[in-house]
Amino acid sequence: MPTPSRRKAPSLKVIRSAISNGSKLLVGADHRTARMRRLRDLIAAHVSDLGGPDACSQAELSIARRAALLTLELEVLESKFEANDGASLKELETYQRVSSSLRRLLESLGLKRRPKDVTPDPLDYASRYQDAEVVE
Repeated sequence: MPTPSRRKAPSLKVIRSAISNGSKLLVGADHRTARMRRLRDLIAAHVSDLGGPDACSQAELSIARRAALLTLELEVLESKFEANDGASLKELETYQRVSSSLRRLLESLGLKRRPKDVTPDPLDYASRYQDAEVVE
């Protein structure tokens, strides 16, 4: 009769893929590059805006990753535009399409306009014009 094995079951971190357990962002990419560091920063910023990783659903995390990647690609295009003293019509069309996709993803995450209150403060208004001379 064989003796029972005393090995422990592997942890979930070992069983799950590198992307699922958070140790990698993209398959086959060198995660030490400046672009990957920027991507990690963007993802962290989006997730932070949503209340942190514990407050996010898996779908929100997925959308945040895609939004971060599109943001990164737009930044790369912007730097190419600057280096080339402008962009071609095709590059501008690509930029516009990616920007629109990014906006839709961010709206899905809860992007909203925050109107700025431009109503003048009555006390400030009165004190500013209190000493002004009336011209007739």
